Amino acid sequence: MTHREEVFVEAPARLHFGVLDLRGDRGRWFGGIGAAVPAPATVVSARPAAALTVDGADVDRALEFAERFFSHYRIRGGADVRIHHAIPPHAGLGSGTQLGLAVARALAQVHGIEPDVAQLAESVGRGRRSAIGMWTFAGGGLVVEGGHRPGERRGSTGPLLARLMFPGSWRCVVAVPEAPSGLSGKDEAAAFERLPTPPDRDVERVAHLVLMALLPALADCDIEAFGGALSEIQEITGRWFAPVQGGAFAPGAGETLVRRMREWGAAGVGQSSWGPAVYGIVDGDDAAARLAGRVRADYGPGCAVYEGPFSAHGARVWTGAAASREPSIS
Repeated sequence: MTHREEVFVEAPARLHFGVLDLRGDRGRWFGGIGAAVPAPATVVSARPAAALTVDGADVDRALEFAERFFSHYRIRGGADVRIHHAIPPHAGLGSGTQLGLAVARALAQVHGIEPDVAQLAESVGRGRRSAIGMWTFAGGGLVVEGGHRPGERRGSTGPLLARLMFPGSWRCVVAVPEAPSGLSGKDEAAAFERLPTPPDRDVERVAHLVLMALLPALADCDIEAFGGALSEIQEITGRWFAPVQGGAFAPGAGETLVRRMREWGAAGVGQSSWGPAVYGIVDGDDAAARLAGRVRADYGPGCAVYEGPFSAHGARVWTGAAASREPSIS
């Protein structure tokens, strides 16, 4: 049954904290850890219509996702889709996956379809390499996903292994400096093909850090231990990508900002995916305001800065007029 009201979906940006395994010796590839942040966010709406129309921000990608969804479910009807806000593209914040899932979720509700998040991702062709964005769309907190087996069927995604909520006082400062866009699409796929196999010892160390340092520190609300484990994971996995991106972090403003955030008091720092988005994790609103203020003062208006608690709920869905429930972006 078609849903007659306009459907709104708000999907938060995600931070990718690191890949678990590029070797595949244990029968699974990739896997990873990450979390959703409250801003920036993508906000999409859809309502029934005779034909498919898409307008607003990032319209070309949104139209492609909508067409894929209609083809996947063999829908003959249409919809008016509007992208009210979009996460900055190719910045390391998961813009493509969040846009695709938000469009799919809105269209599914409009047309009375009830897929789970993995089915949503398959319908728009997302989550094939990393499932972090899929699982942060589904819910909040820190997520760990288990990668995929070589040769698994097209559309399969990494299983959710763990989801732990962040303490209410922890804050994340996300900065997107003026810098070249991160890799995506065919360029990203080609980059992965060129990467050398990381040392087995490195892969073991990352797994040990996640299981026996990062997750226990989060469960214990120990931000210093959490930040130390996360920063080490970032340094190790960053070296895996150095042959392609030029260093453990992408050279330039982002690399410098990662180091400075640590000097300015962040317990944990890193680069999200290929960047240029970087982040620092602190405890309390005052600490977040100080860190964000330092970034803004040093990098100026060309550097977008977002601050706030980690998302506790993933994507939000509501119906009716846009004014009835304002999106929580900033």
